[in-house]
Amino acid sequence: MAAPPPAVGAYVMEESFQDVMVELDDDDDFVYEEVVVEDPGELPVFDDDFSEDLETAMRSLQGIMTSGAAGAGDFADSSAAAAAAASSLLLPPREVVAPGEVKRQPEVVDDFIRNFLVKKGLTKTLAEFETEWFELGVRGLLSKTDVSAVPDVYRRNAELEEEVQRLSTELESAREIARQATATWDKFRKERDLHRMHHKRVGQEKNKLVTDMRRLKKHYESYEPTITELRGRYETAMKEKMLTRLERDRLSARVKALEEAAATAAAAKDAEKASGGEDMSAAAGATAPPLKKTTQKKKTTGAAAALPTDMENPFWNVRFEPADVKNLGLTKTFKGHSLAVSAVALHPTKPVCATASDDRTWKMWALPDGELVMAGEGHRDWVSTVAFHPKGLHLASGSGDATVKLWDFQSGTCALTFKEHTHAVWSVAFHLHGDLLLSASLDHSARMWDIVSQRCRTTFRGHVDSVNEVVWQPYAAALATASSDKTVSVWDARTGLCAQTYYGHYNSCNGLAFNLRGDTIASCDADGVVKVWDVRMVAERLSIDVGPHPVSALAIDRSGELVACASDDGRVRVHSLTDGSEQANMLAHDDAVQSLAWDPNGKFLLTGGSDKSFRLFG
Repeated sequence: MAAPPPAVGAYVMEESFQDVMVELDDDDDFVYEEVVVEDPGELPVFDDDFSEDLETAMRSLQGIMTSGAAGAGDFADSSAAAAAAASSLLLPPREVVAPGEVKRQPEVVDDFIRNFLVKKGLTKTLAEFETEWFELGVRGLLSKTDVSAVPDVYRRNAELEEEVQRLSTELESAREIARQATATWDKFRKERDLHRMHHKRVGQEKNKLVTDMRRLKKHYESYEPTITELRGRYETAMKEKMLTRLERDRLSARVKALEEAAATAAAAKDAEKASGGEDMSAAAGATAPPLKKTTQKKKTTGAAAALPTDMENPFWNVRFEPADVKNLGLTKTFKGHSLAVSAVALHPTKPVCATASDDRTWKMWALPDGELVMAGEGHRDWVSTVAFHPKGLHLASGSGDATVKLWDFQSGTCALTFKEHTHAVWSVAFHLHGDLLLSASLDHSARMWDIVSQRCRTTFRGHVDSVNEVVWQPYAAALATASSDKTVSVWDARTGLCAQTYYGHYNSCNGLAFNLRGDTIASCDADGVVKVWDVRMVAERLSIDVGPHPVSALAIDRSGELVACASDDGRVRVHSLTDGSEQANMLAHDDAVQSLAWDPNGKFLLTGGSDKSFRLFG
């Protein structure tokens, strides 16, 4: 039996793997030289002139191995398997090149995979691939397509993939830079907006300050003539005081001389009588100087007035129509004082009003013509408040000289003066019966004066700052006070004790008023806020923001649905006591509005301001 050819197959496979390893070690082009195969033994002898390439020789070898294995049994089967494996591992034919010439051969699939694994450093994977690839070749599972050259498109794709990966890295870096730039831009934009808003706010504050400075300058200029006038009056008063003092001293000297002359004459007369033998006791009695006879009017006091009691309010179930504020307009302007008008009051029954001024006078005027009816001078400082007696025959006034005066219209003189207050008096109010008079003062107290007994009946103490306003509750024995300590208090006139205190204002309370039913109090403060209080529930019912300027006074119309507010910006604003909505806004004076009063019949509104005038709106 011929010797088996496994050695040839093994030799061929070994040669193939040597070629593969050569290409694995060197990626450059390799020139394959012709390999001389020695005679393995029982191989057919070919003619010398016959030349064939390696592929033809391998086909001949495969045919000889196939024919020789026909009667070899199991050995033939194994030889056929080896021949098939050797055939499957054959490389594609290579072109023969001249010595020294380098030509790049196309890369086969397994070399491509090996080169890729070597490039990536996957040594373990490479070893596993070598093993499995060899096993597939031995088993004959690799076709020509599997061991053919790799198309150029794959290599180009690999290069493009590397380029794409590099560009992707650069793109990600650029995106990161763009994100950082975007964040920086957003930061700068926010800072720009912040500085722009700050600049705008500073500009607004500057404009506001400029406006306030102009207003203050105008206000200051308006005070210059007043200050000059007051300085002149002060100098005149000082001169008159000095002249009066000199006249008093001169008269005192004359009186002293006359008394000495009278004493001398009396002594001479007594001596003459003594020489005439008169009674010594009578002479002794005549030697004493006579007392100066003076006539002093005795202060008459009657029985004390009765304290007020709670009565049935006749207006409890009566409803009046609200004032027509939509058609409210300026009717007439009256200028009757040389300084600011600090208070106005309306006569209870006649078309007459009274005004109080910083020029130390009060005046009565006939409405609507504005004719002067009466004027009162007697206070030594500005007059801050006036109030009519319920019967209309007297007028009460309060002044910065800490006095309260009662003026009689029939005699045209001051009937009473109350001096118990130690500081300026801000407000006065008559009781319904007219026998009791309230006053509020800077000395932190309110007092109730008895007109009948001409004395102070009760002093209401409890506020810790100036009491700016005092009013009676209609048809009741209670009164209310507004103070600079930011509170409103209700007092019992019979006991002199505080019954209730309302808290809620954040600045000095300048004024307050009851409605005609007596169940609601409205108060105003220096912040421009008006608060409405429910007397029965003892709670705040409504808060109205009138404006940025202080509200110095307020008045409720007879319907109890509207409240008029006097503001320091020269305007009068009318608001609803139901929902706080603004019903009217009028420019009333050229300067601050200091006081106002509704007509009892609800036909017109009277105001007084710092521009030395009082005005009628109807």
